[in-house]
Amino acid sequence: MTVARLIRHAGLTLAALTACATTWAQPFELAPLPYPHNALVPVIDEQTMQIHHGRHHKAYVDNLNAAIAKDAALQGKTLEALFGGMSQLPVAVRNNGGGHWNHTFFWQSMTRPGQGGTPSVALQAAIARDFGSLDALKAAFKTAGLGRFGSGWVWLIVGADGKLKITSTANQDNPLMDVAADRGTPLLGNDVWEHAYYLQYQNRRADYLDAWWQVVDWTVISNRYAAATASPAR
Repeated sequence: MTVARLIRHAGLTLAALTACATTWAQPFELAPLPYPHNALVPVIDEQTMQIHHGRHHKAYVDNLNAAIAKDAALQGKTLEALFGGMSQLPVAVRNNGGGHWNHTFFWQSMTRPGQGGTPSVALQAAIARDFGSLDALKAAFKTAGLGRFGSGWVWLIVGADGKLKITSTANQDNPLMDVAADRGTPLLGNDVWEHAYYLQYQNRRADYLDAWWQVVDWTVISNRYAAATASPAR
């Protein structure tokens, strides 16, 4: 996927071009958060954001670069190019490549509480068509998040049939990988590893999943939906 399409896919502005390019190009880099560490308070506390981004995400980036450096055949490829054949790649590439992509996607999906807006008209129509209502979507998302045993992610995707679907993946897998049971284009993903919420919510994953909607950036999600459902000719 080109940088230009990645920008459209993530709902980024042109001003984010440099950060986007360094995020996805090899050697992979840890881009700064798109907001201060305390921007998501009270939904996600500042210390969690500091540790989650500066330690956990950084470790995925460092370990990914180390794994890629061991195999010349993998060098120069984007993460999405690697995802298509992930089942044949080393576990270190799968875990850390997924960790880097998933977290970058996650940071870009959020904004300050109260500033996330609402889904676009087109996305609202798709939500009504496939779930009945936004509340029903949130309920299905929560069920999937609570049903993920151990560590992993819960996703809202556009499937090959163009319909919205809630799915979940273990560890750092994502719906772009050929190992995923439900493949599709991610629109929204929430990290349900304990390090994403434990300092503030302890074992109350349900409370974290409920509160998280306050920081979802629906402008970004709507732009992703528009890009995922656009005609190839456009």
